[in-house]
Amino acid sequence: MLSKIILWVTAVVFLGYGLVCFFDPQIPATYSGLVLGSADSRIETAAMYGGFQAGIGLFCLIAALRAEYSRAGLLVIICTIGGLAITRGISFALTSDPVTSYTYGALGFEALTAILAAIAFFKPKPE
Repeated sequence: MLSKIILWVTAVVFLGYGLVCFFDPQIPATYSGLVLGSADSRIETAAMYGGFQAGIGLFCLIAALRAEYSRAGLLVIICTIGGLAITRGISFALTSDPVTSYTYGALGFEALTAILAAIAFFKPKPE
């Protein structure tokens, strides 16, 4: 049951946020304090915040709907969202500059999601 919840929540959050960011890359730029000063920066933001996150969300949706992909979906969450949490956490620890609720919120969501996915992934199967 935990697997399905994690897959569905991740699918909705990443697919939804990814589509919004694809159509308006200024949204994640504004939240994170990035400046989109060129066409390349807008395209990069649309691709990484939009396309990449929507792609992960779509894979998680497929994994939520198809039992044979659920473990692969959890592993994708552990690797990708866990990777985000680890690098965001290390970067946060290394900076002396103040951060906003954007960093705290993203770090909290990413860490919790990756941990819950790992719990579901490594949970022993009943014999």
